Amino acid sequence: MPTLLLRLAGPMQAWGTTSRFDERDSQLEPSKSGVLGLVCAALGRDRAEPVEDLAALHMGVRADREGLLMRDYQTATGVLVAASGKPDLGRTVVSPRYYLSDAVFLVGLCGDDAALLAQIQQALQRPHWPLALGRKACVPGWPVWLPEGVQPGPLAEVLAGWPRIAPARPEHRDQPVRLLLEHASEGALRHDQPVAPFAARRFGPRFVMPGVLDHVPEPAATQPC
Repeated sequence: MPTLLLRLAGPMQAWGTTSRFDERDSQLEPSKSGVLGLVCAALGRDRAEPVEDLAALHMGVRADREGLLMRDYQTATGVLVAASGKPDLGRTVVSPRYYLSDAVFLVGLCGDDAALLAQIQQALQRPHWPLALGRKACVPGWPVWLPEGVQPGPLAEVLAGWPRIAPARPEHRDQPVRLLLEHASEGALRHDQPVAPFAARRFGPRFVMPGVLDHVPEPAATQPC
């Protein structure tokens, strides 16, 4: 079963899954809904189009450089009033926004459809729409695609054997590298599994099994980070 690798690196990333109303959260690693949204942008797939083929892919994440959780805020006027459904032009809302700073993740998407993975790999090199790391303001600092990014091995094996794509933060040196793998029935529950086109904003649960890698191969040469 082949695996497609993606490099998610940038000054800011935001992977919210539980945001409601004005506050916008971020997990400490990429969400499946966010990664597949990035893939849809690369493919030029409209938000109203089906995503069953993408949602069927299994996802894994390796945290080569943990991000720093930061908090910012934005202000907005003319927001809708719940009671009337009309905008209140005199009301200003402060919206706290959480994001990860200076994080680098190696993400794997695994499935039986090798042609689909090859199509995604090609689209990442020439994306139809601009790519973002969770939010539109969070642009990639390095190309998302990796040379020879489609590998013939299974998800866990490929993520464990691929050389590091970034050094760890100084405080995390000599520590194991976090690895999170999608699982059929065990692990932490995440509500980021697309169950309808993105326009419908409907997401179901999936299980994510956390783990660590005591040793990750070092790159043969200096890589962008």
